Amino acid sequence: MNDYISIGVFIDGGYYAKVNRALKARDRSIIRVSSLFEFICSELAMQEGINISDCQITEAHYFRGRFRVKEAYDKHLLYNERKFEDSLIENDVVFHYKHLREVERDGTTEVLEKGVDVWFALEAYELATFRHFDYVVLITGDADHQMLVRKLKALKIKTILLTWNLTDVDTTSTMLRDEAGQHWEFSQIVDNNPQLRKMLLYKLREPAVSPLGDTF
Repeated sequence: MNDYISIGVFIDGGYYAKVNRALKARDRSIIRVSSLFEFICSELAMQEGINISDCQITEAHYFRGRFRVKEAYDKHLLYNERKFEDSLIENDVVFHYKHLREVERDGTTEVLEKGVDVWFALEAYELATFRHFDYVVLITGDADHQMLVRKLKALKIKTILLTWNLTDVDTTSTMLRDEAGQHWEFSQIVDNNPQLRKMLLYKLREPAVSPLGDTF
């Protein structure tokens, strides 16, 4: 049994945004970051048999592609992005952004997000090496992170995959799930615990036509 648990949390912003969009469409809710972090600490404290005060998220990082300021302004995204960033700052989350690009292909506009997944993996591995986390929590469903999990396990760092699958499109990669030491699937966890669901989700007050949540 450890006396103190250090946790590193790494959030795939694209995946996190898909989850929030699905939650918003289904019941006008989004994830409350502070409550999510509290759940992670309390669950691991219980597993390790220690006080929750001795189980700390020592670093949290968020990775996402985003539009340049003029494009974001034209798309009316600036307020929503800033509001979400406020919630990250309030919870000591470090955000990492790369610019998105729009290209025209076959008469349709396609948004390209290049290099974010690689950056996510490199940063997570490098910080895990230097910070010596006891646990790394990955919030993602992308199969590309399978090798990251394998490398973290080689460092003898316990790895948790945290997902929230709300549609068939967002189903977690089987290879990633099998590689992780633990898999917490929130669509199953909260269905069996209405009180936890209420704690984790923030009910939006904005009307359905608001873009709030689309960039979360």
